[in-house]
Order: sequence, then C-alpha cells, then structure tokens
Amino acid sequence: MRIDKYIWTIRLLKTRSLASKECAANKVLLNDDIVKASKEVKVGDVISIRVNPIWKSFKVLDFPKSRVGAKLVPDYVLETTDEVDLQTLAMAQEVQRQMRHQGFSGRPTKRDRRKLDDLEL
Repeated sequence: MRIDKYIWTIRLLKTRSLASKECAANKVLLNDDIVKASKEVKVGDVISIRVNPIWKSFKVLDFPKSRVGAKLVPDYVLETTDEVDLQTLAMAQEVQRQMRHQGFSGRPTKRDRRKLDDLEL
C-alpha cells in the first residue's frame, strides 16, 4: 500500500491530499528515510511524521482495506513515540494556545461563540 494512502486510512492525517503534501514537504520518513507519496509500505516498517517540534513514530502492524474508524486504528498501527517527545509536544501546543491573541479579532472559536450565546440569554 502507498504510504500516503496508508497514513490517510489509519487517520494520521485528515485527507489523502494532505498526506501527499506532507510527503512532498519531506515531513514523512519510512525507516528513517525521506520518502515520496508513492513509496510502498510493508508490515513492520516504522513511519515517522513531523509534528512540530517532534517526530511522531508509528510501527505498521497491518493494512486496512479502506479507511478505518478511530476505534480500529490500534489494530493497524502502534505508536512508538517517546513519552518525553509527547510531553514536549503537549507543552508546545499549550504555549501556542496561550499565545493566541484573545479578543474579537477574526472569527471566534467555538468556545468563544458559546460564551457569547450564554451572555445573550
């Protein structure tokens, strides 16, 4: 199975075109080698995807026939990312959330909209 299709079918990325773009941008590694979207994946391979500021790693266990539901993903892939890296990612995401400009510039988030709806009632 092609790596872009595999990444999409096991829900690592939302669309297949995003998976292809990530491969083209050198943000996908297969066994520590940069790959194109058409590279074939085999059982036992290790896929790494760049999620700033870390690389998330996954081991291929099996191939789905089509896109799988979220509950079935562990049957096809095993995440092997270090716990330290996951904590680094969580910290970076929290910093981004805090640095987001709060206020009424631009479109409100879902949370902001709910707060506004509560004020109107």
